[in-house]
Amino acid sequence: MKNIRDYIETITKVNDEDWNLFSSKLHKKRFPKKSILTKIGEVENYISFIEEGVVRLVIPKNDEDEMTFGFSFQNEFISAYDSFLTQTPSIYQVETLTETRLLSISYSDLQKVYEQTQIGNLIGRLVSEGLYLLKSKRTYSLLVDTAEQRYLNLFTERPNLIKEIPLKYIASYIGVTPQSLSRIRKQIT
Repeated sequence: MKNIRDYIETITKVNDEDWNLFSSKLHKKRFPKKSILTKIGEVENYISFIEEGVVRLVIPKNDEDEMTFGFSFQNEFISAYDSFLTQTPSIYQVETLTETRLLSISYSDLQKVYEQTQIGNLIGRLVSEGLYLLKSKRTYSLLVDTAEQRYLNLFTERPNLIKEIPLKYIASYIGVTPQSLSRIRKQIT
């Protein structure tokens, strides 16, 4: 629980009373590699902080073809966030890529934290703004940057992604085939 408190305190200081209420609502969960946390069509009921592991957001098309459009790592939040916010069925799935430990809070418990703490709304807003900025930057990159630029940006901004993620998922994430990613990597080295 120390990591999530440290993360939250990078946003704002949390008094012990607010922390005790918030932390009492967190549930520890463990998942093996390749576990589906949220399926397409399910309503996302949790937002989770990754204590350990790697999680991806994916749209499966068929057995061979899928589109990876997001990753989260240790000390980051993960959720089918649009489904969580609207409490409507998810249009993508959330899947672990490694053994993963999460601290999760349910939608209803988070609403209680917002209502009963001094800083809950501020933290929720700032975390949401951070998620929005990441998504906005990615969308802009897909529209403007070349595949090589997207790969280089990924390598410099999130080097852990390159080390821990299979290349086929990285290729999907930057919007190219695995063969194209191999050519890009050869050109760079």
